[in-house]
Amino acid sequence: MTMTTTRFAPSPTGFLHVGGARTALYCYLYAKRYHGQFLLRIEDTDLERSTPEAVQAIFDGMAWLGLHSDVAPVFQTQRFDRYQAYIDRMLANGQAYQCFCTKERLEHMREQQMQHKEKPRYDGHCRHRNTTNEGNMPYVVRFKNPEHGDVVFDDIILGEIRISNHELDDLIIARSDGSPTYNFTVVVDDIEMAVTHVIRGNDHINNTPRQINMMRALGYTPPLYAHVPMILGQDGKKLSKRHGAESVMDYEREGYLPEALLNYLVRLGWSHGDQEIFSLDDMIQAFDLSKVSKSPAIFNVEKLQWLNQHYIKSLPMDRVVKALQKQFEYLGIDVSHGPALSDIVVVMKDRCKTLKEMAESSRYWFEPVNAYDHTAVAKFVTSDTSRVLSLVAEKLQELHEWAPQPIHQVLQAVVADSELKFPQVAQPLRIALTGNVQSPSLDVTLSLFSQEEALRRIMASIVVIANGC
Repeated sequence: MTMTTTRFAPSPTGFLHVGGARTALYCYLYAKRYHGQFLLRIEDTDLERSTPEAVQAIFDGMAWLGLHSDVAPVFQTQRFDRYQAYIDRMLANGQAYQCFCTKERLEHMREQQMQHKEKPRYDGHCRHRNTTNEGNMPYVVRFKNPEHGDVVFDDIILGEIRISNHELDDLIIARSDGSPTYNFTVVVDDIEMAVTHVIRGNDHINNTPRQINMMRALGYTPPLYAHVPMILGQDGKKLSKRHGAESVMDYEREGYLPEALLNYLVRLGWSHGDQEIFSLDDMIQAFDLSKVSKSPAIFNVEKLQWLNQHYIKSLPMDRVVKALQKQFEYLGIDVSHGPALSDIVVVMKDRCKTLKEMAESSRYWFEPVNAYDHTAVAKFVTSDTSRVLSLVAEKLQELHEWAPQPIHQVLQAVVADSELKFPQVAQPLRIALTGNVQSPSLDVTLSLFSQEEALRRIMASIVVIANGC
């Protein structure tokens, strides 16, 4: 029985974007569900546009998502000898031919076709010529596409697709410099990697009949194909940078967990009943290509944020803490002095949808307050604030147990003694501690400072208030 084998084959001309990541995920899940192989192929034959940085970005994105190839990645630029062997074979068998048409002739031909409202396509001028290459004339190699009949294949997602061979011209498979072209290298690689299922974006669907014809000419049975509809932004246009993050690793920097992004991507055009939450193992068990929608999917940031908060709350604490620490590193904040990050997660997980938001909203525990929010000061700081804060500091200094409950009792006592409402005490105190009035409950906020640091900040704010803020 043939092993199920899928491949993800990005071109390293840019970052790994979410559309590519979803395709990689679908390839991975399908292979794993049927105990097969998932392969990574770097299609880097576009030497002018391919960059080492883009290759590394693909590797980083795949590693962050946990989508690991079962064998070492294949680079097309390391396989030119294999492509040449197939080209030589096709020339010898009469399945391909040398084309000496000049650029000027081809341009004139296309202009004539356009004037007659015909589809621009090569006219087969060199197909039946027996020209030998005397004088070392430059030439390309073209595949002899069948001239009659249809290419028919049953797309797992889209159903039967039928293309007339009359619509397909003789594709160039080797350029004049000898380098192979995309559609040809894909065919050779899929043959030699024993790919059984090609799962890719439906922007490749026009390439499929050409690749099927070449594969059959070489004597091989084509793989099964599944073309995944594209992802659109909420404005109905193709997903791009203007809709948010450009690359997968942008989502990491924005504070998303890979588990959340994977869960979101698998549901972006696929469903399994009403289930919303999927671990990677759940996905492997349930994934079915036939359940992928034929329609484009709409990217919804709010849904991704909802899933991200779910995973912040539900993943093992050490997993979340590690990701949160990286967010503080991005901010340039040293967290070695301050509360444990696990305590930060506990008190902030219901307030934050991303770990970037959590880090930014928690930085006051690790950094001194350099300025107070003017709007908050104007609203909550009064002529009586210094006296109230002094009283709070005096009571807190007497505490022998620095914990939320004793701190809460102190605050309630100050409110009672001052004959003030709780916000009249709490909000100035929040400003003193954090610089603004956004924080978890005040007893918890205070408890995550050391007693000495809390008192220092309160006393410093009293001095600032005395000097007119």
